Amino acid sequence: MLLDLQLDARPDHAADRARELTGTGIAGLFTFEGPHDVFLPLASAAGVVETDLMTNVAIAMPRSPMHLANAAYDLQLLSRGRFRLGLGSQIKPHIEKRYGATWSPPAARMREIVLAVKAILASWQDGTRLDFRGEHTQHTLMPPTFVPGTNPFGIAPILLGALGPVMTRTAAEVADGLLVMPFHSHRHFLERTLPAVAEGLARSERSRDDFSIYPQAILAMGRTTDERTAADAAARGLLAFYGSTPAYLPVLEVEGWADVQPELNALSKVGDIPAMMALVTDEMLSTLAVRGTPEECAAELHRRFGDHAERVCAYFPGYEPALDQIADLARALD
Repeated sequence: MLLDLQLDARPDHAADRARELTGTGIAGLFTFEGPHDVFLPLASAAGVVETDLMTNVAIAMPRSPMHLANAAYDLQLLSRGRFRLGLGSQIKPHIEKRYGATWSPPAARMREIVLAVKAILASWQDGTRLDFRGEHTQHTLMPPTFVPGTNPFGIAPILLGALGPVMTRTAAEVADGLLVMPFHSHRHFLERTLPAVAEGLARSERSRDDFSIYPQAILAMGRTTDERTAADAAARGLLAFYGSTPAYLPVLEVEGWADVQPELNALSKVGDIPAMMALVTDEMLSTLAVRGTPEECAAELHRRFGDHAERVCAYFPGYEPALDQIADLARALD
């Protein structure tokens, strides 16, 4: 199993950090839509490392499919064919109040965005006439001046981030792969995610061989007691944040912890972070995150995903393990 890690760096530091992380033997780097642009760090890294690169995820609803297609084309070119475009929808308050964009039912909208980006990239690649007509976006004008031509490295795969059954089914129906959201459990993955993937593939008349699954996991990793304690606290804080969001209730429901979500949500509105973290029990931490030494984490990742995925995306929330421990994790996974 190959390991992808977050390139969590400002664009002006991204190249140096990419060199550090790839020196540990990992297979890929991904960026998160956070305080900096999701594409620029990858452009900085593309010229200095030979690993795979991915957005994980670029929030698609506020962006035009044409902008996404341009970014995917150029990063595929810069990375010499090692780029994957990971897209996500975000929740309504962020779309309307942070991005100032228009909200609409997310699964249908994301389906259309994926198909539109694919149509644009195919038009450039094959020289066919662009004629995409959807409910939310239309792309029917492509003068030769704006055509970059055939990409020598081909069209970058398009992945879709999902948690619920509808978005997961949509990903399997129209995208090239699924980014399994990091807040989940093994039971949720088996009982909810994989059946939705199978349904989406059946709708598109594709087989599992035509579709990639990229599980994501929150890791609380360390060797010493102090390292493990700090990593557990950081993971607990992230799980409390995720759990406070109603969109993640299905994961808690599967595990029998649905009653915790309203409590987390109420505490989040008054900013009581310690009380939120206290609601995340040790059992929840071990179920929703992956804990232990690098070797123990690798074994657990193999147990959860080894039969279904060839690579995994790992998050170290709020802490940075030593580079030698990351190297140990990558080596134990592979």
